[in-house]
Amino acid sequence: MRVRLIVATAAGYLLGCLPVARSVTRRHGIDDLREVGDRNPGAWNTMELVGVRAAVPVFLGDTAKGAAAAALGAAIVPTWWSPYVTGGAAMVGHAHPVTDDFRGGRSVLTFVGTGVVAAPRAAGTSVALAAVVWATTRRFDVAARVGVAVFPIAQLAIEGPRRTAATGALMTFVGLRFARAAHEERTIADLAT
Repeated sequence: MRVRLIVATAAGYLLGCLPVARSVTRRHGIDDLREVGDRNPGAWNTMELVGVRAAVPVFLGDTAKGAAAAALGAAIVPTWWSPYVTGGAAMVGHAHPVTDDFRGGRSVLTFVGTGVVAAPRAAGTSVALAAVVWATTRRFDVAARVGVAVFPIAQLAIEGPRRTAATGALMTFVGLRFARAAHEERTIADLAT
């Protein structure tokens, strides 16, 4: 089982390294998302710079990376925790891709894909609530925040503390990525003044 988990985790990391946003934005004349906009090579920056329609493949692709990695873990090592390990590896691959000098995105959508496979009922609850918020407010950013905030609460109610703690570990990784991005933005602003 250990060798299978190592192989699945390595495959999850490599799936996370796939440069979906870079592939899309290069077709629109942007060479490196890490140098423009909010400097995040992900779906949101893609949407801000080249539009919603161009960002759809990035939303789908980055989510699919996490889902595929988590599903691979579940198939190869059928335990409750293996999707978290292999999906987490995809998140690390997205954040620190070997293909881009280990400078990647924040792993939000890769986390979403992992969550859909690892905890489908909690994910479904979160997506349904986010859809209601979006339909009511017409603000995707608010709906996404509500969906993410509700996910561990729904999971705790549905699946208990052990799986929720695993989700918390993945969410902490995303939080650290946001904190690092904020620190880098402050550093760039300080250097500009």
